[in-house]
Amino acid sequence: MPETRVDTPAALDIPPPRQPAGPAAQSLYWLKTTDPDARIEDFGPDTDVRVLVPEDERFHPLRDRLAARGIPVRGVRYLLERELLTGTTADGDLVWRAAPAHPAQPGAREMTGRGSTAAAAREAFEALWQAQLPDGDAAPSAVPAEDLVPAAWLPYLPHPALNPAQAQAAPTVLSQDENLLVVAPTGAGKTTIGMLAALRAVLGEKRKAAWLVPQRSLTDELDRELDGWRRRGLRVERLSGEYSVDVQRVRDADLWVTTTEKYEVLCRTSALRDALTEVGCLIVDEIHLLGDPERGAVLEALLARVRDGGSTVRMVGLSATVSNAPEVAEWLRARLVRIAWRPATLTWQLPVVPAHADWRLTQAARTRVTNAIVDTVTRDGGSVLVFCGSKHSVRSTALALAAARGADTTGVRPDDVERLRKVCDAAGIGLHYKDWEHKRAAERAFRSRETDVLVATSTVAAGVNLPARAVVVRDTQVGTRDVDVATVQQMFGRAGRVGAGETAGWAFLIVDQAEHETWRQRLVGGYTVVSQILSSLPDHVLAEVVQQRVRTRAEAEKWWLSTFAHHQGSTTVEPLRRAVGFLVGADYLGQAGEADGGTLTATELGTLTARVMVPTATGYQLRTALSGTPVPRNAEDAERQLIEVIATAVPKLARASLSESLKPRVALLLQAEGHLSRVPGTAGPPDFSLPYAPGDLARASLLAVANSPREFAVPRREFARIPHSAMYPVLEDAPRYLHWLGSQGYGGTVHPWVAIVAADLNRRVRWRRCAPPRGSGRLLWMCEQMATGVHADQEVPAMWQAARERGVTGPDWTSRTPPRGCRLDGASYAALLAERVTDGELATGPDGAPVSRSTGRALTAWSGRSHLTVHTRQRETTPAFPPPGGDGDAERGVALFSWRGDYRATGWLAEYSAVARRA
Repeated sequence: MPETRVDTPAALDIPPPRQPAGPAAQSLYWLKTTDPDARIEDFGPDTDVRVLVPEDERFHPLRDRLAARGIPVRGVRYLLERELLTGTTADGDLVWRAAPAHPAQPGAREMTGRGSTAAAAREAFEALWQAQLPDGDAAPSAVPAEDLVPAAWLPYLPHPALNPAQAQAAPTVLSQDENLLVVAPTGAGKTTIGMLAALRAVLGEKRKAAWLVPQRSLTDELDRELDGWRRRGLRVERLSGEYSVDVQRVRDADLWVTTTEKYEVLCRTSALRDALTEVGCLIVDEIHLLGDPERGAVLEALLARVRDGGSTVRMVGLSATVSNAPEVAEWLRARLVRIAWRPATLTWQLPVVPAHADWRLTQAARTRVTNAIVDTVTRDGGSVLVFCGSKHSVRSTALALAAARGADTTGVRPDDVERLRKVCDAAGIGLHYKDWEHKRAAERAFRSRETDVLVATSTVAAGVNLPARAVVVRDTQVGTRDVDVATVQQMFGRAGRVGAGETAGWAFLIVDQAEHETWRQRLVGGYTVVSQILSSLPDHVLAEVVQQRVRTRAEAEKWWLSTFAHHQGSTTVEPLRRAVGFLVGADYLGQAGEADGGTLTATELGTLTARVMVPTATGYQLRTALSGTPVPRNAEDAERQLIEVIATAVPKLARASLSESLKPRVALLLQAEGHLSRVPGTAGPPDFSLPYAPGDLARASLLAVANSPREFAVPRREFARIPHSAMYPVLEDAPRYLHWLGSQGYGGTVHPWVAIVAADLNRRVRWRRCAPPRGSGRLLWMCEQMATGVHADQEVPAMWQAARERGVTGPDWTSRTPPRGCRLDGASYAALLAERVTDGELATGPDGAPVSRSTGRALTAWSGRSHLTVHTRQRETTPAFPPPGGDGDAERGVALFSWRGDYRATGWLAEYSAVARRA
């Protein structure tokens, strides 16, 4: 056993214990020490003395001395904390003292606490003390699955035996019809419990099951685990944001594996509502994420709908340990099944670093402690998962670890991803974050133990099966917000997984002195699920109206009573009334009749917004900003203006994270307006005098696609020395909002220039690998329609390339024969051709008035900012131009939209009708 490498300051100043206050009182003297020369005085018989020391040979003399004096002492394999808890149990006046795990530096201080902080310290010490017990009674044994599970279902299970947690839950899962909330430690095998619930629905009741997971990456893993079900004839359909949906396959499936957001999209899609009625069991993985600030509100609204929607769906929630599990179970009307068994012991500690006024010094201290823990565990033959709060922190930490292992990191920067990967590979260190292109290889190498360190963001914590002996949580912030207790518990749960041959797990959360007390109380108290629905209440009210589950204000208030927020004490209906008022005022809802008893109906804009899942507040900000924007005079200005509004009004794009070293490069790309060929050389140190503002990464990324499309035809790691991994999140998120704006052309809820430019830019960003220039949107739209959603990724690029090679510039060909790659049948293809907006459909009369020569179209005439839309119901329609709306001699124009998304326009907007032949 190698010695612990973490440096520690001098021994604690250990005061004598207090004398008991009465006959029932007892003094406590509980000590964690990393000083092999610690001196401990003699104590009376009424003092409860316990000492924890590192389990290495340097401490053998100390342990022998204490044992000779009858003082209980236990060894801890990796002990980093240095603490003393002393006081009496009679009056509860406990005091704890702790010092940093790293050598004392300017600003370091000894910490003390009483009351709840001391009580949390005592509970944490007790847990660590009990975890060091030698093996006693034999652990509960596995149970043959055939003893509890019907014989016909056994081939679908991953193992022939159920572990103690699964055996405890199985009888209730298989025999009861009621909702269940299964709470078990991470690593206890909750996936198999979910499988039993799904099998009961699919094989036992001949109904569908839906399995909800919180992240796309988890659909990957669960889908792989269920691949054996497909081989045995069950139809398992994977649904997540990156995979298109084939409606018929979804209807035919026995089991859906889906993210919460994608399942909510299905709920809002009228074509699939009949399939939803066939779902007999809804399995919700990580159901405690009800309290997650980003995902919790959607999950709460979904579960409230299932619970009170009059359905016969059985909900089975799977959760890590939470402090208010009974409250959650009561709201779900579920039986609570608590499981304590875990296949390996888990010990957590809070190494402390000084809290410096200079943030960089604190970060450097976190890195030093991380290096020391990794070195200690890996030299002892173990593997380590290091969790960081951002992808930049992942890269910089991995680089520091590689340097500590002797790798030559001279001149390698954290954002130089190719050189970073090479030095980390050579040092046996893997990296893992959302858009890291080598993350799958890193997973494989870590599972096979080709590498013994994996540095990752919280993506890995949420369920991806990458167990390790030790987990280090380096950062207490994820991005700009504090990490929550549930996420830390999930990270800790990766430690000591039996699948990695580990029987004990070690978890370390590195904290500074200012946050140490708070984090200990949080971890001792456990994660408390708190409703998040108030933060986005209008979005969920709108969704209920769109699905026609809420038709009046009274029904909306009744729905509010079913939420977890109300269950937790938000009893006033005022937030609900404000939400409805906002939706009506923003034109998402229409209202008729009396204010309280009147009907609520979703407008066309409201239905679109709910279906695309654009936050209502963000949509309102976008439309408000665009309505005040002058009408552009040309396509270049139009794209620049639209991108400016999108980049600043969409919070997710405005707050896109970027390392400091990349900001000057983004500024240079912005100065070149996205023309990559015009970006000057960036050799030498970055020029930090260049301005950078929120949203600039989104502006630069979208302008680059718009103005340098050919640069995206071949996969590249960098654009103007900006890593593609930095641009990727923006280019994946922006199309949703562009699609939302482009789809409003038919309804006339935005100016025609906004709808047409957004529709074109949406498809150019989405299909950037095709290098589509301006005006490509209609042709790409046609390719999408012909390919159908499920085959689009494969067929659209091939059809696009074939069309361009034949000189096709838009969806205006005369042939009635479907092109190669078209997945539509004859009737559907003919219907699609009829929905195109062709050359002859839009004209002007002798007086210059617009004329539509087709029915079933939306004809919009505009003058400056003013625009007027009519839906054509006869062969020839001629609306009047609206007054200019304050623009004086503003330009006038006409646009024609089909309900499926095609369009034509006059003036400079005609540039978006077809690809220029010279492009």
